Amino acid sequence: MTTSDQLDPPAVDVATPSGPVVRKATIAGSIGSFVEWYDYGIYGLLGTYLAINIMGEAGAGGLFLTNVGFLVSFIARPFGSIICGYLGDRLGRKSLLAALLVLISAATAAIGLIPSHATIGVAAPVLLVALRVLQGFSAGGEVAGAMSFVGEYAPTSRRNFAMSFIAVGSFVALMFGSALSAALITVLGDNTMTSWAWRIPFLLAVPLGYVGFYIRRRLEETPHFQALRERNSVPRNPLKTTFTSKRHLKAIALTIFLPALNGPGYYLLFVYMPTYLKTSLGKGHNFSMLQALAVTAFSLVAIIICIPFMARLSDRIGRKPVLTASAVAMAVVSYPMFLLITSGTFALAALATVVLAVAFSGHAAVVHTVLAEMFPTTVRYSAYSIGFNVSTVIFGGSAPLVMTALIKATGSSLVPAFASIFTALITLVSIAFLRETKGRPLAAR
Repeated sequence: MTTSDQLDPPAVDVATPSGPVVRKATIAGSIGSFVEWYDYGIYGLLGTYLAINIMGEAGAGGLFLTNVGFLVSFIARPFGSIICGYLGDRLGRKSLLAALLVLISAATAAIGLIPSHATIGVAAPVLLVALRVLQGFSAGGEVAGAMSFVGEYAPTSRRNFAMSFIAVGSFVALMFGSALSAALITVLGDNTMTSWAWRIPFLLAVPLGYVGFYIRRRLEETPHFQALRERNSVPRNPLKTTFTSKRHLKAIALTIFLPALNGPGYYLLFVYMPTYLKTSLGKGHNFSMLQALAVTAFSLVAIIICIPFMARLSDRIGRKPVLTASAVAMAVVSYPMFLLITSGTFALAALATVVLAVAFSGHAAVVHTVLAEMFPTTVRYSAYSIGFNVSTVIFGGSAPLVMTALIKATGSSLVPAFASIFTALITLVSIAFLRETKGRPLAAR
């Protein structure tokens, strides 16, 4: 497989927006990403409370069912990517991205309103799964849409730097969710949190969603998509255009495997980590939920600081060197760092997760920019979204469920380390088929 032809079509001349306009678009994309991933991430952060209240069981069975709910949302993501990708490439990015915020915020707030399993029985997990499907559908259209939106505004020489703040927004959202959860546990106590206060982070989605919707609605359509409209070049059926082109199909295949590391990197290190630290290290080594959230917070601070620097480095030396260094680093440090995590010592666990976050930051900063640059504006939303969401289902959505099952079956809490190494190697091999995209204008069609 090669993607050598994926960037050959010439770019259409597009007027470069002014600095303030680019910053406004970047802020809008980042704030929207914050809202979207706060809504999506608190499910993983508060998984143990959902197991008790919605699944009706505090033990392994309840946690297993909660992780099934986590996986269900990922199964829904490709459907969101197909429908949202079609609409985004056919009608434009702006209005769709605003609507997606409303959808996921409403679904998240509704989770906070589900009566407990003790009150309505099996209807509680059924409602949870239905709302997770809506969340997954929305998230399936969000990532590629937001990245395409900012990328189509950003100047070529600083495109990765501008787009990296969407990734920063997602990690800030997880940090905010972790900090809020930790504050609630500290102030109200774990018993109160288990009883009813776990609902508060979900209900907070309403005001956050309104803010994100308001900001996104006030933006103009991207200059690249406007240029297609002016030239009457918007495809009548972007999905047909995508799936009938060998060039696009080759790029989609690469889009599936290149982000393999994103699954363990994002969902294991940051979303699943609190549950892992609380339940999977073994007797005498498990952390309290407050400690687990604090460990995760350290790693989130580290990656938030590192991502813009890695993106700026990518704009200077290229996407492939940064992606390669990050994949090699994750393959090398995963096993020793998880050994430190499983020691049950807070300081060592915090140090290990920070090291892992720094190693992963190069991938987190660059991979989405590469995926957006691989496709022309006519099918960017559709093709990028479909490929990435298929990748996420394979390498990310099943991660908590598979990790929990494998840890139970093998008795080894080091299973996530091997998953990280394996996916780092997949990403490393995929980079060999990637054409450098730094400094190239976005293709139009």
